[in-house]
Amino acid sequence: MRDASHLRLSVLLCLLICLMDRACGAPEVILQTGFEGPQAAQALTSWRTSGNGLVGLAIGFQGKPSLRVEQPVAQGAGTTTVSIPLPVARMRGTRVNVRAMIRAEAVATPPQVYNGVKLMLVIVTPSGRQYPARMNLWGTFDWRPEAFQAVIPSDATEAVLVLGVEQTTGTAWFDDVRVTAVRPYAGTPVTSGPAYTGHAGIPRLRGAMVSPDVTADDLRVLGGEWGANLIRYQLYWVTPEGRPDGWRDLAAYDAWLDGRLNYLDSLLPACRKYGLHVVVDLHTPPGGNILLPGYVWPLFQERRYQNKFLQVWDRIARRYKGNKTVWGYDLANEPIPSDVAEGLMDWHALATRAAQLVRRIDPEHAIIVEPGPGGGYDQIRFFAPLPVRGIVYSVHMYEPGAFTMQGVTPGLPTGVTYPGTVQEVYWDRAQMEKSLQTVADYQHHYHVAIYIGEFSAVRWAPGAAQYLRDAIDIFEKNGWDWSYHAFREWQGWSVEYPSAPKATRPAPTPTDRERLLRAWYAKNRKVHANREKSTQ
Repeated sequence: MRDASHLRLSVLLCLLICLMDRACGAPEVILQTGFEGPQAAQALTSWRTSGNGLVGLAIGFQGKPSLRVEQPVAQGAGTTTVSIPLPVARMRGTRVNVRAMIRAEAVATPPQVYNGVKLMLVIVTPSGRQYPARMNLWGTFDWRPEAFQAVIPSDATEAVLVLGVEQTTGTAWFDDVRVTAVRPYAGTPVTSGPAYTGHAGIPRLRGAMVSPDVTADDLRVLGGEWGANLIRYQLYWVTPEGRPDGWRDLAAYDAWLDGRLNYLDSLLPACRKYGLHVVVDLHTPPGGNILLPGYVWPLFQERRYQNKFLQVWDRIARRYKGNKTVWGYDLANEPIPSDVAEGLMDWHALATRAAQLVRRIDPEHAIIVEPGPGGGYDQIRFFAPLPVRGIVYSVHMYEPGAFTMQGVTPGLPTGVTYPGTVQEVYWDRAQMEKSLQTVADYQHHYHVAIYIGEFSAVRWAPGAAQYLRDAIDIFEKNGWDWSYHAFREWQGWSVEYPSAPKATRPAPTPTDRERLLRAWYAKNRKVHANREKSTQ
């Protein structure tokens, strides 16, 4: 009977996945060109050329005509591009994938990470322009796929694709350019009634992400003094010294994971003592969280990494099954599945397989899933709910990045204020709430719990405390669990350090950011969660 029940469940899950795939639909092709064919000479007539460099067709990818754009060294650093308008009416409200085969020769290092070889969209909306792009492209490299994804606002009035070189010298070739669009998942609710949270008896989990090397005394401060009731513990592997490709060694990966899990085990008594529940966050998946050409993780390029990923979660679930200090398992931090190799699972399929495996072993702990790419709040509407019981959906909130990441991400200047205009959009609580509405809509439509796994603003951002206050107010209004990024990890995120960028030690008195977090932590109930059986 047990085997028959499992067979029926497997068939049902397979049917649900098939139905979801049909609901999501195949990507719609918006633009596709290889700059070849009988009318190759006229292939560029619909493109607009800008700049004083050289633009034309030349024998390139696979011995066929390709677009060639050169900014000659003799002319000095400059910009030469071609652009073509896209049918924006077909793109509004979609997530587009922009992909091209690109080759570069002697493209000089540009002044900013978003300069260099250009593969970019320009999106015009009533509130301003957006410039999603593939960044960090320069130097000399052979033909390789490059890609990025972007969500197109529902009020977009124009969309333009731009190829070329910007603020530099050198030559770039482009071929097999393809723009596709996927519409939001539009399924009916898969559950009804109260959402599964995995912490019945505790109204809210409020805490922080912590350093992989957090100490028991750090936990005493966070849980015992400040009153937090949650930590997100990151299983994060720094590149082995002298081995930039060390992530590819699965035996070394296993040894690293053993060490990190042993260290986490040593912290669990302190977590229990100070009332801290734990999210086990797989921050570094097999193959590493490095980005390969095509803006994709190795996890989605080689089968051995996907097999190891499933083995890892089998191992973690068996280790922590029945452990009441652990709240949940975060399957992968900010997954990047932009380009999936033939025959491999995309993120939704891989997450489903991992969640099914975990649930067979552990019927109680929450399984936490982030949408791809990057766990962004605006990606969740494209992510079909998993046909597995006991799922909590997690997103990260760092928008607008030009504010929260200023002085952190290369090319983002400091001095950007909140509230204030960022890239032509005025950001305040109203704008933040408008942006996060897509998460609230998903929550209510599918009757699921939401966990904000990360949110922050670098400590020297003018108005950081107000940004955090507005964000938390919105989380609390919607009943979302949350963890601040981060406690005693990197000093740039530390609420214990003052706002002065050059500060080298904690402030002598609590900062406004620390006081804010502690005021919210003070509302926590310090009891162990009653485990909900995963019936949803």
